[in-house]
Amino acid sequence: MQKPQIPTAAFADTKPHYDILDGLRGVAAITVVCFHIFEAYATSHSDQIINHGYLAVDFFFILSGFVVGYAYDDRWKKITTKDFIKRRIIRLHPMVVMGAVIGAVMFYLQGCSVWDVSKVTIVALFFATFLNALLIPAAPATEVRGLGEMFPLNGPSWSLFFEYIGNILYALFIRKLSTGVLALLVLVAGCGLATFAILGPYGDICAGFSLTGTEFTAGSLRLLFSFSAGLLLSRIFRPVRVKGVFWICSLFVVILLAVPRIGGAEHLWMNGVYDTACCVLCFPFLVCLGASGKSAGKHTTRLCKFLGDISYPLYMVHYPFIYLYYAWVKNDDLTFRESLPGAAAVVTGSIVLAYLCLKLYDIPVRKYLTNRLLRQKAIKGPFK
Repeated sequence: MQKPQIPTAAFADTKPHYDILDGLRGVAAITVVCFHIFEAYATSHSDQIINHGYLAVDFFFILSGFVVGYAYDDRWKKITTKDFIKRRIIRLHPMVVMGAVIGAVMFYLQGCSVWDVSKVTIVALFFATFLNALLIPAAPATEVRGLGEMFPLNGPSWSLFFEYIGNILYALFIRKLSTGVLALLVLVAGCGLATFAILGPYGDICAGFSLTGTEFTAGSLRLLFSFSAGLLLSRIFRPVRVKGVFWICSLFVVILLAVPRIGGAEHLWMNGVYDTACCVLCFPFLVCLGASGKSAGKHTTRLCKFLGDISYPLYMVHYPFIYLYYAWVKNDDLTFRESLPGAAAVVTGSIVLAYLCLKLYDIPVRKYLTNRLLRQKAIKGPFK
């Protein structure tokens, strides 16, 4: 079993993290950036390169449920619901604000034939920034980009919206369930997710970014199953001895997210079966495997820590640059080969920006908020 590592900018009472799971989260985040880059050349989900990159969100949800269960399930006699919510806001929200600000700053540079942002007023942009920074979804008919997104300045914020819902449900309800009842919840939610994936309108679960009925249903099912499954794993998980697990799991994460579309337009259900298998079988297995392994050598441990540290900032800051890249490709009618230097710059630049945001913004802001909002607990609390 791996030796858990203390993460960057942890609370004083933070339990050690599983370094391999942190590393896998970083691998998935980088794969998401690449997935979004190739959206510029796709005409539909069927011909999207790194086709199943959207499943990284479900992997993140399972990881989140596992980590939250591991970190807090045994603490509820010593921590209040209010303190838990404060902790999650301190952990998550600074980068939500940063993503909204970066998206707003770059908004007028991102116009192309797909969306005309030139008619959006400064007042409307400020209001959209305000909503995004507070994680308040925009209505499909009123959002500034015109694509129906909850968060048109930084699209991935939709998954943070559901992440917050998952954390609130955990604090108020799910944590109180027995393991058996939690397993029943996971089963029911899994059946709902499978039904949407296999029999639903898309033949996949690449949905959740809008407030429309179908999209919101999909996002809710993705969150409810994956987050609850992660919690269940944290309760029943038993480690096994595995060598080289980081590299094995990383390879499988990339392969699972990159598999081409299955079944085509005539057999949508086939791809739905694949999505279901990834969420219900493959991702939970990878989480258990990753939590069991021990990173081999200091270099792998450092790599896992680096990837874990930048994973969340990377996820939250890269998408405004994807909008810019997309507009450049569409406006100049570029092939991927012609735009390869730009694509490489987006990936590399996003990683560098994520690291700078982590060191210069996220860590200092979290420390400040911890001192202001949890000062008494930090001084007198039982976990100091």
